[in-house]
Amino acid sequence: MEPTSLMNDTAFWITVIAILGLLVLSGFFSGSETALTAASRAKLRSLADKGSRGAQRALNITEDNERLIGSVLLGNNLVNILATSLATALFTRLFGESGVALATLVMTLLILIFAEVLPKSYAITNAETAAARASRPIQIITSIFAPIVSAVRLLVRGVLRIFGVKTDANQQIHAVRDEIAGALKLGHSEGVVEKEDRDRILGALDLSDRTVEEIMLHRSSIEMIDADQTPMAILNQCLESSHTRLPVYKNEPENIIGVIHAKDLARTMYRIVSETNQPLQALEGFDIREVAMEPYFVPDTTALDDQMRQFLHRHTHFALVVDEYGSLEGLITLEDILEEIVGEITDEFDESEEDPIAKSEDGHFLVEGTMTIRDFNRATEWTLPDEEANTIAGLVMHEAQMIPSIGQVFSFHGFRFEVTGREANRITELKIRPI
Repeated sequence: MEPTSLMNDTAFWITVIAILGLLVLSGFFSGSETALTAASRAKLRSLADKGSRGAQRALNITEDNERLIGSVLLGNNLVNILATSLATALFTRLFGESGVALATLVMTLLILIFAEVLPKSYAITNAETAAARASRPIQIITSIFAPIVSAVRLLVRGVLRIFGVKTDANQQIHAVRDEIAGALKLGHSEGVVEKEDRDRILGALDLSDRTVEEIMLHRSSIEMIDADQTPMAILNQCLESSHTRLPVYKNEPENIIGVIHAKDLARTMYRIVSETNQPLQALEGFDIREVAMEPYFVPDTTALDDQMRQFLHRHTHFALVVDEYGSLEGLITLEDILEEIVGEITDEFDESEEDPIAKSEDGHFLVEGTMTIRDFNRATEWTLPDEEANTIAGLVMHEAQMIPSIGQVFSFHGFRFEVTGREANRITELKIRPI
């Protein structure tokens, strides 16, 4: 048929209009996919809270990204194949056998420009707005294609399982957290987010992954009160201590019978003394167990965020840490957990201590062995691993598989470690530099 007579045919124009309509649908699918996957869920939640139904629908749709992408891809491929088939038939009638190649060229350009680049460019620059507007038709489409997508999903998961790839249903939860952490690190590298702000937020996010064992005060450093001491000796120890709460033990340090608060002790002893003319004799019958609070024990595997909630729930901020056998390991306070977020907290009663890390003129870092790897990484912006050990000394001993002597040098994880201080079996000081 001649091209001129064909163009006067009603079927010709119906086919052209159908192709254009399918291209519009293809552009809609492409733009919707980009908008719904690129839109920030936080911004969508903000719009939904302000009353946007489209934003709320977009949130609901993106809860199952696998179903969303499957439905959109199915619709997009369907209209693209149909449009290409119609164009091929039309161009073949117009130009004969050469119409196949011409139809391929024309449809490739049309789909690339008007069904891919143009709608996706708009969607990426107006992701939340486009997602809210497209949510209603996409919701209907996902419902229509649900049976087909479900079957395809089972097939895809089966193939992935053959190759050892597992799909995680909770991946979205972890993705949000990783997105926040990544945004903070990127913002800091670009100078938008201050280091202190980044460390605080990352510290709060990490509380669920860390345990009380990692930050507790070890039992060897705990100041305790012997219940068998005289009342005056107990009072003097409390007054000289920089701590307001001290564990009380009987016979041996493992046998913790209570926790004494300096204010409770002073108040009780003052009452006893003020009610008699012979204060020293009155204090002879003083029993610290009557004043001490019941000790609060927690397992060393408790997550820091759970422990913080327990402190707030129990209206206390002092706990003794025990291992799986019930043996005392250390103690932890609410302040210790807060310091993991805001950094070191000091007051007028804290003893002044030297900085646990100092940089020498030759570029080495002089570090106390008890400094945690996490704090060291924060201070230096390095990335020493903390999976196998909590402290710098622990990391060196773990890697060396021995207790090093002063002067020994080790190289691992891209750093050089030199032991410069040791007391008994403890590494007290190290010198570290990158290799």
